Amino acid sequence: MDLPDLAADPLTASVADDLPLTGLRVVELHAIGPVPFAGMLLRQLGAEVIRISPPQDPGLGIGLPAQFDLLNRHKTAVALDLKNPSGRAALERHLQTADVLLEGFRPGVLERLALAPTALLEAYPRLVVGRLSGWGDRGPLAPRAGHDINYLALTGVLAAVGKPDQPVPPLNLVADFGGGAMHLLIGVLARLVRRGLDGRGGVVTTSIAAGTVGLTPMFYGMLAAARWRLQRESNLLDGGAPFYRTYACAGGGFVAVGALEPKFYRELLAVTGLDGKLDPAEQYREESWPTMAAALGDCFGRRSRDAWAAAAAGRDCCLSPVLDFAEAAEHPHLLANGWFDAGSPGEPGAVIRFDRVA
Repeated sequence: MDLPDLAADPLTASVADDLPLTGLRVVELHAIGPVPFAGMLLRQLGAEVIRISPPQDPGLGIGLPAQFDLLNRHKTAVALDLKNPSGRAALERHLQTADVLLEGFRPGVLERLALAPTALLEAYPRLVVGRLSGWGDRGPLAPRAGHDINYLALTGVLAAVGKPDQPVPPLNLVADFGGGAMHLLIGVLARLVRRGLDGRGGVVTTSIAAGTVGLTPMFYGMLAAARWRLQRESNLLDGGAPFYRTYACAGGGFVAVGALEPKFYRELLAVTGLDGKLDPAEQYREESWPTMAAALGDCFGRRSRDAWAAAAAGRDCCLSPVLDFAEAAEHPHLLANGWFDAGSPGEPGAVIRFDRVA
């Protein structure tokens, strides 16, 4: 795969002028994971993002070369030592024209840098301060280190993902990005909307652990209603149901089946040739699931992944090929929607579109 062209900014003047956050200035203090992801999304929405890093930039901490750091593309990089009074003074000059400050330190670090939000809001009353910690600002774990897998573990999510004999971390998409970054963004954007009404900034505080908990209400509801078991691969959405799981195909590929509704399950049986062999009325009778899974597994194992994808094309059977990252970046549907740039393979583009309505 070719190296993405990080020098070319996809937000041309004509496009950026139509984005809702054009004219907004964001100062992002150096962090890894969810804070730069939040800054990237604000940038894609039109905001100018200034990223403040230490003079000796520690980078991502995982050995990723800077030219591949897509979370920080098209941000203005500024090196400042915030432990030094001159560095803090330079930061405050940036804050004079900023709308948002994003930080991802452990609780108390911003205060120890003489940048307490109360003082910042006194100096810049329209500033929105978005604070994202790992474990939250209270409780015995508040000052401790952690990463996505740790937050998943303690919030019950990791125990629900994987094979029956072992949990499997689902990349860092759930706690870091889906939990922490997205809840931080919702809070910041909500505070900006409120500022548009009363003219005042404010502080938005959340954490990666809190955001992960915030993703789980549906499952707690199902658990309370006795519609969810704590054992992995024994439920409707965790691979327990034969019509919602992956299957190995001939040649080593996989397909994903998500035929939850009866009408889609009947289509799946038609596409696989199992109509007449499996009774669609038995779909939700769990006693029939082992026989159903065995039949589907044997069927999918006879043809390649791509052959099954072709057979399912144009049919509402909720069958998809399991693509890797490189294959996904070249899929014609993802390219047609502009989610990847055909000219810069492997570089995801903006995934939110804003259309004017006459």
